[in-house]
Amino acid sequence: MQTGVTVSGNRITGTLHKQTSGQIVTDWGQGYFIGLHFTPDTDANVTKVGIVPTQGSGMQALDEDNLAIFKLTDIKSQKLRVVSSRPGEEKEWMFDLSHLTLAE
Repeated sequence: MQTGVTVSGNRITGTLHKQTSGQIVTDWGQGYFIGLHFTPDTDANVTKVGIVPTQGSGMQALDEDNLAIFKLTDIKSQKLRVVSSRPGEEKEWMFDLSHLTLAE
């Protein structure tokens, strides 16, 4: 699905390999997917993640494994958005996906 994916600052790099079979394709259709493990703030009540603009799923709260998979349709215009909420405060981070490489 992916090789060499790294996060440095607000930039995500690496190679995504087009998925043409398997359960993820059955569920979401052929395309490019990225899987990420998040480390939420320890004092956050909830951390939500999503791709903007979204193709339908919107922002989703991380569950206890802190893993998420996203289907990307346009790495030049889409960004990864992370929102961490705690009482009286919300922090937001945006990550650039345009430096990913898409491989057939």
